[in-house]
Amino acid sequence: MKIVVFIYSMHGGGAERVTANLANEWAALGWDVTVVTLTAGETDVYPFHARVKRIELGLAGGVEGGGFVRTLMSNVKRVLAFRKVLRETKPTVALGVMATANVLTVLAGIGLPYKIIASEHTHPPRAPLTPFWERLRRLTYRFADKVVALTDETKDWIETHCGCRDVRVIPPPFALPIARTNPIVEPQSVVGNERRVLLAVGRLSPEKGFDSLIDAFRKIAGALPQWDLVIVGEGQARASLERRVEETKLHGRVFLPGRAGNVADWYQRADLYVLSSHFEGFSMTLVEAMAHGCAAVSYDCDSGPRVILTHGTDGLLVKPVGDAGALAKALESLMKDDAERHRMALRASAVNERFAFPKTIALWQDVFEASGVKVPRRANLRVPVAER
Repeated sequence: MKIVVFIYSMHGGGAERVTANLANEWAALGWDVTVVTLTAGETDVYPFHARVKRIELGLAGGVEGGGFVRTLMSNVKRVLAFRKVLRETKPTVALGVMATANVLTVLAGIGLPYKIIASEHTHPPRAPLTPFWERLRRLTYRFADKVVALTDETKDWIETHCGCRDVRVIPPPFALPIARTNPIVEPQSVVGNERRVLLAVGRLSPEKGFDSLIDAFRKIAGALPQWDLVIVGEGQARASLERRVEETKLHGRVFLPGRAGNVADWYQRADLYVLSSHFEGFSMTLVEAMAHGCAAVSYDCDSGPRVILTHGTDGLLVKPVGDAGALAKALESLMKDDAERHRMALRASAVNERFAFPKTIALWQDVFEASGVKVPRRANLRVPVAER
């Protein structure tokens, strides 16, 4: 079984972590796995199994924008470069990860005898592409042998708007323990052991709603003097978020320590987890936090949180999305009620079973077989952890 996975970069993020988890698992099963990116490999964030091959096309930049002719010519180069990779590697399956990579994978595979699978990692109506890419997505997805979505809502959208008749739903692969990578940011270096931690994890970008979260925390910080807010992650919104912290006079109560390769330590340190995103394809950080025994509060955004979290059982869903007052009220209710927060936390770890890694891998094997690939069933042939 030979799989080539195509993704823009491995710089960090949910789709990138999914790519690493899948590639590592398939390599551990003895499959031939190659990960292809447009960017350079030295910026990879997530570690790969020793058997995973890496190919860097060096054609990053300008995927979105730059004028129609320039965009068109740049992407013709990418299609031809990836088509050359497919001809040389001769995979059983070529798997695109995220919309632009999916489009390029379908186009690169035209006329080649390899199965093409596209995997969507956002909820398209909430994360629209530029007109150029949106049109290509709607035109090309139907020519993939299979399309994979993270939720039923996304599946329905793709079938309706892209003319696809058989979209499969597979949640991201989740496994414990979470790989520990650099940089290491120890929780005790940021907050004292006596403090309670409201934790958020994610890329510092507008769609994550961290500005709304800071506003929500401002509303309740005075009533909860023992609590601090920590937002773990990095991104282009750092400067604006730091200004917001200063403007709300929350310096010393809100911390932005940057990206942490030891995110599991932060989940274990947290007393409550919060997801303030305006939209999500499927929140891996929410699953990971709950798996570590955190009750969670999340905006009820499209489309992932309501699939993961059951309101009133293992956390709270908040409407309307982006309403800092509503978020503050939900957070305060659990931050002030230790017994209720503990009850929800005990139930939260059940996500371990609902989104167990073997279930995800089995669903992927079903997709491969449904596309016409004979999958070797060697689930017991695993590489020792020391060799990974």
